[in-house]
Amino acid sequence: MTPNALACRELVRFRAIRHVLVRIGAFSCNSERSGAIWRDPVRTRKFCGVLGRGRSAIADYARSRYDLAMANDNVYLNGKIVPHSQAFVSVSDAGLLHGASTFTTMLARNGTIFRLDRHLKRLLATVELLTLKTDTTAERLTEACYELLAANELDEARMRITLTPGSTRGAKPTTLVTADPLPDYPAEWYTKGIEVVVASFKQQPGDVAYGYKTGCYLSRILARQEAAAKHAVEALWFTTSNYLAEACFNNVFLVIGGKVCTPPIDTPVLPGIVREAVLELCDVLGIETDSQERLTIKETLAAEEIFLTGSCTGIRPVVRVERHAVGSEKPGQVTRRIMAAYTELVDRECARGSKA
Repeated sequence: MTPNALACRELVRFRAIRHVLVRIGAFSCNSERSGAIWRDPVRTRKFCGVLGRGRSAIADYARSRYDLAMANDNVYLNGKIVPHSQAFVSVSDAGLLHGASTFTTMLARNGTIFRLDRHLKRLLATVELLTLKTDTTAERLTEACYELLAANELDEARMRITLTPGSTRGAKPTTLVTADPLPDYPAEWYTKGIEVVVASFKQQPGDVAYGYKTGCYLSRILARQEAAAKHAVEALWFTTSNYLAEACFNNVFLVIGGKVCTPPIDTPVLPGIVREAVLELCDVLGIETDSQERLTIKETLAAEEIFLTGSCTGIRPVVRVERHAVGSEKPGQVTRRIMAAYTELVDRECARGSKA
């Protein structure tokens, strides 16, 4: 990873330091620029001295890292790479006003975007199915993604493409691509597993807000807020007919009697890229799968193992559903086999220099 990519990751650490310094009155932010004004050298020196460092050693380091990160904070908007702070869409954009948009979130590893072609195929199919207007193509989006990775000097990133019809007043469609440093997800998610709850919301078959990635994600955000309030990481969604569907932002798998089961696409659920990869891996590993039978809360609570899949979060074992323990409350054997195989798959398909 390049020094600038590391700087982006350290932005979060800088903000933590800045927060403490603001609280003690040693630091103030100038809203007109990204830099900072040191107000009270005495307090600042005292604070930094506690850490065993001089004022400039920490202050200048954090500030330089922050400025370096901001210098490489670009987006792709309607054919151009522009600084994040200078990227604007119309106040009449249909995506902003009505949620009339579609998007896809992708993982970049070693400068290569995992299964970008499949993301773009699904994205443009959604454009057609929902009759959204766009003037871009898979080829142009591929170029845009890699141009942005280079501009932001990122090898590992969380990327997103958002397409909207543009202004309701008849302007050109909007194409936005973002690339941010890949978050440092907690290691415990993968080694110890996560807890989920059952969402109070229900998915309605036939509703375009489900089964597609659209700008209508408010209910999912609220459901995850419910989960967080219960000290859980995610929430499982069921349909109005009480069939298991998916998590707020992930697909879900159950391991029942050694068989890996996942709700069928027409439940409806999102045809996830990692969902597809897991089914492929199970075939290679000789693990029986079922992606056709509908699942209920009964099967969910009877599962020996549960795991979630997402493009950037990867595969996360679930060890509790509400107060119910899943298996031995540890990542199960089948889940761990699939996690290992998936890691190898990403490493292989995203080997350095393997970009299409």
